[in-house]
Amino acid sequence: MRRVLEMFLVVGLLLGGSNATQASTVQGEETYALAQRIEKMLRQPAFERAEIGMLVVRRSDGTELFAHDADHVFTPASNQKILTAAAALAHFGPTYRFPTLIYTDAPPDDAGEVETLVLYGNGDPSLTSEDYWRIAADLYRAGLRKVRGDLVLDDSAFDRVHWNPTWNGVSARAYFAPVSAINANYGAFAVAVRPGSAPGAPLRVSLDPPVSLFRVRNQGTSGLPSSRDSLAVIRQSGDDAEVVGVTGNLPVGGEVHTEYRSVVDPVRYAGAVFRMQLEAVGISVVGATRWGIVPPNAHRLAVFDGKSLAEIVRVFMKHSNNLMGEALVKALGRDATGEAGSWENGLPVLRDELAKLGLDLSLLRLVDGSGLSYQNQVSPRALVQVLRAADRSFRFGPEFYSALPIAGGDGTLKKRANGIAGAVRAKTGLLNQVSSLSGYATTHSGDELAFSIIVNGYRRSDYEVRGAIDRVISALVEEGAAPSLPMEIESSEPKTSSGS
Repeated sequence: MRRVLEMFLVVGLLLGGSNATQASTVQGEETYALAQRIEKMLRQPAFERAEIGMLVVRRSDGTELFAHDADHVFTPASNQKILTAAAALAHFGPTYRFPTLIYTDAPPDDAGEVETLVLYGNGDPSLTSEDYWRIAADLYRAGLRKVRGDLVLDDSAFDRVHWNPTWNGVSARAYFAPVSAINANYGAFAVAVRPGSAPGAPLRVSLDPPVSLFRVRNQGTSGLPSSRDSLAVIRQSGDDAEVVGVTGNLPVGGEVHTEYRSVVDPVRYAGAVFRMQLEAVGISVVGATRWGIVPPNAHRLAVFDGKSLAEIVRVFMKHSNNLMGEALVKALGRDATGEAGSWENGLPVLRDELAKLGLDLSLLRLVDGSGLSYQNQVSPRALVQVLRAADRSFRFGPEFYSALPIAGGDGTLKKRANGIAGAVRAKTGLLNQVSSLSGYATTHSGDELAFSIIVNGYRRSDYEVRGAIDRVISALVEEGAAPSLPMEIESSEPKTSSGS
């Protein structure tokens, strides 16, 4: 590129036209100035002692405009979801659906009764309480009124390893929801806690959904209006129920607190939700809810197609839903091998799909689909390569693009980068000492860019680092990039990162 610039300068002088010389010089100066400003911003106090990788390219032709350790691998956090979403869309296509199948031992008799009802899950990670009501209503319309025996849950489409073994410190927080072939409400539930009407009164606790699987142990109390909020909500596994423990204090007159927690057993939870909705539409179940498989010669009574993959990916990316990422990886393994979906047979398919998109996998390590594991290792260049591959795909590109959060608008970027609202669509990422942002930006001068920035090992707060990242991307949007020379900034930081 420098030789091309020199050629233009010589031609301009030979023709006696200073305008050509000025134009080329200005382009080079603008690109250099932008690179220098970004280099300076990567030395913000929030990034002190951190390891940073960044790449910015032009969307139209991939011209590299800025690079900083772009080929080195980092822990990407939820930017991993970019890879999972693209691979799943490329493999299945955006219109694909995960059908949930309902079987009975025989067609309902004249009284609308059957002996056994079987729910077979195909790994749909998007089923909610409302979907289970729809399934129940469909069964009622098909003539079902009573199940004399058991409600059987067949989760054999996936293995029963519900949490990735590389995740450390799995907790009851909603983002650690377990994944299975039968899911409900993203493997989580809501606990709404209100203070009582007078000091000393018990706290008022309600659950959504209000299924019989949960047992509330309320030891919380209402305090004086001036007292401190010390509410704590835990979730524990019991023999026949999941115990929701509430302790601490809420001041009288205070607001409702809503906490989200993951379940211990996703299959039993989904069964409880389904059973509640069967009863809601007038279908009684006399027997127990238990695990099992679809028996030979079972009668298929209904099929619920669920949401399209495009809709699933939209929720997955906009709200950074971890369960969805892991379910998509297992679904890839199930579809490719015909065996129960697992991380062991799904991750190789994920890598194969990424390789077909042109990704160089030689330095990458992928161990899950959501980015919860610190063992994932991805480079900014790999993320930008996938962004550009989606850009070029007529088959799934529009669905991928529209699934990204919009700065200042929705998803995980709703309250970020408000100064450049609408100019950035990007996937966020956050773990302890890991923050990332990768996506597309439109500059004030009309340039369209693809970018990725990953920060590992910082010592400042997450809030400070996210703000610093937003300022870097704001500089891209506000100043743009001249269509000329790329600028490589050398780093003095270590070449790899553990993300810790």
